Amino acid sequence: MLAHDAASSWLGITIDELADGHAALSMTLRPEMMNGFGVSHGGMIFAFADSAFAFACNPLDADGSTQTVASGVDVNFLAPSYAGQKLRAIASRRAATGRSGLYDVQVFAQQEDGAEQLIAEFRGRSRTVPARSGKETR
Repeated sequence: MLAHDAASSWLGITIDELADGHAALSMTLRPEMMNGFGVSHGGMIFAFADSAFAFACNPLDADGSTQTVASGVDVNFLAPSYAGQKLRAIASRRAATGRSGLYDVQVFAQQEDGAEQLIAEFRGRSRTVPARSGKETR
């Protein structure tokens, strides 16, 4: 999935852990990811958490007939982060019933002393749907 994910590639995301219902990702914030106040743009943090969510809810052994996508998400920004900081996102399945799932993602920023600070909490609701067959245009 990562090989075809241009957004995650642009963000500089690496996958540190991957298991059924779980993903741990990391990335380093770059200057072009900052907003006008000099802190990370919320959209960058959201996109990072969303990628962790996507990797956690798409099974490693999938046969390609389905894909799991977001049906809705909520995000809470708890603290700022800055260019040069390494972020870590940990996504975990909380529940799954039929084609629906619930996932939590925590985003941490590494501080100068090496400690990690929780900077965002993301909750995603997933839905497994049939995979598209080829590229569709609108």
